[in-house]
Amino acid sequence: MKIWNFGIAGSGLIADFHARAITSLPNAHLVGICGTNKMKTEALALKYCCRAFPDSDSMISSPDIEIITIATPSGAHMEPAISAAGNGKHALCEKPLEISAERMDRMIEAHEKAGTRLGGIFNYRYHDTLKHIKSAVDNGRFGTITCASVFVPWWRPAAYYNNSWHGTLRMDGGGALINQAVHMIDILQYLMGTPESVQAYTAALGHEIEAEDTATVILRFKKGSLGIIYGTTASWPGQYRRLEITGTSGTVIQEDNSFRIWQFEQMTEADNDIISRYSTIKGGGGVSDPGSMPYEPHAANIEAFIRAVESGSDFELDAVEARKAVDLVLAAYKSAAELKICYL
Repeated sequence: MKIWNFGIAGSGLIADFHARAITSLPNAHLVGICGTNKMKTEALALKYCCRAFPDSDSMISSPDIEIITIATPSGAHMEPAISAAGNGKHALCEKPLEISAERMDRMIEAHEKAGTRLGGIFNYRYHDTLKHIKSAVDNGRFGTITCASVFVPWWRPAAYYNNSWHGTLRMDGGGALINQAVHMIDILQYLMGTPESVQAYTAALGHEIEAEDTATVILRFKKGSLGIIYGTTASWPGQYRRLEITGTSGTVIQEDNSFRIWQFEQMTEADNDIISRYSTIKGGGGVSDPGSMPYEPHAANIEAFIRAVESGSDFELDAVEARKAVDLVLAAYKSAAELKICYL
């Protein structure tokens, strides 16, 4: 079995998740970590018994490293991604892929030119419940889907934003939509496809930040189904994220990684098993504390990327796929900026 040598660009909270995930895999070895905060970088390297590199150039150019994961602030994903391509290294980037179409284009172009792989991390894709929802959608079990919506009513205290890149346009690219809700936006577009129209409102209602802490988006999908996106970090004390799909023959309501409702016009024994297995909410990670998420879905995401690199097969979250959620968010921001309000 080949062991793949990894480096992590970034040394903040999400880099710790990457490190835990990488070190949990039998075919992955964490060689080193780099970051702008020397103290954090050295502490994380000590924790995972790996090398603290002084900067990203020295880490990415190291001949010992074959794959990098990118865990820098969102608006600083492009630079290590392009550097990886220039050094012949594969790169797996934390969500969102980047904060603008132009920067994502440059990342993708660099890896296409180098012949290296660029993938995204959307760890919610690797929860077991999703495969059951995807199968139900693909097999037409909902009948005509009338509405497909996601809700992320989370909470972040003021300290989360104070003296931080979070909530800034330059480094976060926005707020609750592009940072927190983007996970569920990815799930929604994965299940329903790219919407054909987007209307949005955004506001900063609970925090003094540059970007939005609350957003609502109305969607119309290509087959006529409607949808809603609600994302916020100003909903104290934070509630479970939720996905709702309703149709003429079925309804599914997912809370966190469990099903509150799994009901179809024609029920089967497999449906009863799904209800039994996934009726209890076990999660809550991210609701009010981003550090409380499990690392195992990250590990599954990284493992799938390794598998694709080894086999030369398509990666389900390649850069083209990983950017779709960001493109939807950017469309929502454009709509919110341009929307003409009609008062009744």
